Order: sequence, then structure tokens, then C-alpha cells
Amino acid sequence: MAQLPPGIRFIISFSRDQWYRAFIFILTFLLYASFHLSRKPISIVKGELHSYCTASNDGKVGFSSRSQKARDAPAHQLPDNGTDCGWAPFDQDNYQQLLGALDYSFLCAYAIGMYLSGIIGERLPIRCYLTFGMLASGAFTALFGVGYFYNIHSFGFYVITQIINGLVQTTGWPSVVTCLGNWFGKGRRGLIMGVWNSHTSVGNILGSLIAGYWVSTCWGLSFIVPGAIVAAMGILCFLFLIEHPKDIACSSSPASHPRGYENGAHRFWPQKPVPAEERSKPLDPEMQRLLLSDGKHSGHQNHVVVLPADGGGGMAAISFTGALKIPGVIEFSLCLLFAKLVSYTFLFWLPLYITNVDHLDVKKAGELSTLFDVGGIFGGILAGVISDRLEKRASTCGLMLLLAAPTLYAFSSISRMGLEATIAMLLLSGALVSGPYALITTAVSADLGTHKSLKGNSHALATVTAIIDGTGSVGAALGPLLAGLISPSGWNNVFYMLMFADACALLFLVRLIHKELSCPGSATGNQVPFKEH
Repeated sequence: MAQLPPGIRFIISFSRDQWYRAFIFILTFLLYASFHLSRKPISIVKGELHSYCTASNDGKVGFSSRSQKARDAPAHQLPDNGTDCGWAPFDQDNYQQLLGALDYSFLCAYAIGMYLSGIIGERLPIRCYLTFGMLASGAFTALFGVGYFYNIHSFGFYVITQIINGLVQTTGWPSVVTCLGNWFGKGRRGLIMGVWNSHTSVGNILGSLIAGYWVSTCWGLSFIVPGAIVAAMGILCFLFLIEHPKDIACSSSPASHPRGYENGAHRFWPQKPVPAEERSKPLDPEMQRLLLSDGKHSGHQNHVVVLPADGGGGMAAISFTGALKIPGVIEFSLCLLFAKLVSYTFLFWLPLYITNVDHLDVKKAGELSTLFDVGGIFGGILAGVISDRLEKRASTCGLMLLLAAPTLYAFSSISRMGLEATIAMLLLSGALVSGPYALITTAVSADLGTHKSLKGNSHALATVTAIIDGTGSVGAALGPLLAGLISPSGWNNVFYMLMFADACALLFLVRLIHKELSCPGSATGNQVPFKEH
């Protein structure tokens, strides 16, 4: 018999469960990356909505940045404000406040909607709920760009578009985290979710590059193209997303013994004999795949465990107040409020800051700002690896927050010394700012959503995730708004505000850090990470 080709040997070296798990990992990664891809254009286009006027030698007004359409448009279509320095109404002296109001409209709606989204999402099929959200997000992202082609200068139009877009985008995060949490257990959760959470940075990078490609010539396409991408990913979600391993008769946690065998609607896993004293111990919530759907032990559990394909516990979805009572939810939620304040201030204002400080054009500033997200990828993975090794989520976040505050101070000074210094500080700041944010919204949320106090009620995951990220989104709404109000007095004051926010984030973790150091593993209710078996 001929030897199998190397590629085929590689394919069959993985079990069916492993292939499905990898597929869900990649699909949910791409789905949420497209959400962030659609949020980034507004920060890139800000420099075009308000183009700086410069006086030429002959006393006429010149322009540092203008779209091609503005150059070619007839005179009667231009705003009657004495000069043509951008897109009305953002061409006024209070443009920073107006742009900040756009950010606030989106993020405030996102924060309010997130609290409702987790509760709604747990009562609806994830696949359909997420598909609706992605199609609606694509439509309203594109609608903002339609204002360019139809010459719309109403501030109310752009605000309302941002508000509705913020509401529909809340369908994304609870859905993808719940789906991923269904497929992956606690083993190496920090590393797995640290890598997976890089979708945030990947989406920001792609959004910056796509928006930057058209920003100086046709900024309407900077919104329409990302909107079309999100809608297209929504269709893929409807066609391919598998919400839970039981829907396709897979195991809910990675297993190192792939020699399980299938028989109709059940999947069987050989098990070693279990001592009597071990059988009497309560099982970890992540071990629920070793129980029958009615929660009772199989009479043959010494040899075989049966996993129903379409079963599932009959537990009801957890209430909002019930989720708040889970130890650590309130502390991590408030910490994320300030951590996300810092992260989203960079997300929405960094390109404009680079334009002002380094005197680059809008497109180059947008491309340079992607380095912050590159640093964020490494920061998220590093936070996950460290927290897995130390088994201390809160302490890992606290250390990175402690280092982030002086780094932000250095950023405000060193970034003015030249392009090379700006690049270095973007990478370092991105890692330290995004690390805690990534860890809390992924691994910590999943840990708390499967806390031992829930006794295996997996319905809590979306609600806990929504509470934590919803509270964080309050900070995400405040950060860009405060930046818009403070920046006219000087960018240094903006960085002081960000440093203060980092200190507050660290303050809310002090109790959990002390608890972790005195009683390892207790902050999120996981004494020892779940071992693969």
C-alpha cells in the first residue's frame, strides 16, 4: 500500500472535534474582526471632515487636506461659511466637540444596548441573532458614507446613524464570546482567547487601511466598503456558524484522547475507572460534558460517558442581578470601564493626534496608527500567556495597568521627537493598554460566566459578558467625548486624563489582586485551570 501524501497525513492527524473547534475559532475571529473593521473609519475620516485651512502668500485660503469631490464640486454646493475647510457642519471652530459627539453617540448607545443584548441573546438562537446584527451594522455603517454622495450636511443625520449603529453592534460581542465559550474549556483559556482576541486589532488595522485608501479622494467609500464587508460576513455567519458542540455531536472541551467513537446521536469516550471517593466530589462546570442531559451520572461511567447530541440542561437563563452577584463581576466591570476608556480614546482620536503632532497627511496618519493595534495583538497574547502560567488574571491586569500609566506619560513627550520615536511608543503603548482590556473581555469574562457558583449553568455566559463589556463601554463612550472636550486646551491634558483612568482601573482590582496573592486562583473562582483529558 502506497504511503499517504504528507498533506493528507496532516489532515487525518487531527480528530473531527479538533477540526470543528478550529473552524469555529477562525469563523468567530473573522466575524468580530469585521465589526471592528466597521468602527475604525470614523477615526480615519475625522481629519478629512475638518481640513485645516492655511494662508498662502497671496492672502488666499489654501487647504492642507481636502477630498477630490470637494475640489470638483460647484460653488453653490459648498457650505457658506466663508472658507471651504472640510465637510459641513464639521468645518466650524468647534469641530472637536462635534466629532466627539459623534463618538459619544455611537458608544453611549453601544453601552446601553450591551446590557440588553446579553439578556436578549441568551433567549434567542445565537446564529440568527448575530446574523441580524451584522446585516444591520453593515447597513448603518454604509449609510454614514451615503451622506457624502448625497451631499448631506445635517449633524442630526450623522448622529442618528451613529446611535442606531451602536445599538445593533451590541449583538456581536456576547454572541461570539458565548459561542467560543461553548467550544473551549478552561485549559489554556488565557492563551487561546488572547490569540483569538487579536481580532480586535486585526479589524482595526484592516479598517484603517481600507478607510485610508479612499479618505482623501472619496471618503464615503471609507464607510460603504466596510459596511458591505460586515454584511457579507453576516451571511457567512447564517450559513456556517455552529452555536454549540452538541448541535453536531462534538465534545464541549478539547480532549487528548481522540479515540472516541460515534453511534447515532451520541458520542462515546472511553474513561479510566474512577475511585469511589472521587465520584462523590462535585464536578467542575466545565466537566458537564461528562454528565447526562438530566444531570445524573451514567450507571456505566467507569467505562463510558454518553454525551447527548441534542440534549442540554434545562436551567433557565440567569437574571441580571444574579450575574452581578458572581464574585469578581463588579470589580472587573469597573476596571474595564477605565481600561476601555483609554483604549477607545486611542481608537477614535489617535490618527488626528498623529496628524497634529507629526504633521502627516490623513492617509499616512491612519496607516501609522495601525501600529498601536499591532502592539495590542502582542499585548493581548502576552496577557493571556502570563495569566495562564501564574493562574492570576487580576494580578496580570494590575501589572500591565501599572506599567501603562508611565508609558502614556512618556508617549506624550517622546512622540514629539520624530517618526521613529512615535513608532516605538505606539507599539509599547498598544501592548500595555490593550493587554488588560483583552484579558478582561475574553478569558476573565469566560471564567466568570462559568464560575463554580453557577453549578454548571452555561446560560450565564452571555449575560456576564454583556455586563462586563457593557460597563466597559460606558468608559468607551466617555473617553472620546472627554478627549474632544479637553484636546482644545492641549494634547498633554488628554494624556493626563488617560493616566488618571489607568490608575482608577488599577484601584478597582486591588481587592482581587490581594485575594489572588493570598489565595491563588480564587479571584475568578477557578482554583486550578481545567486540565485537558
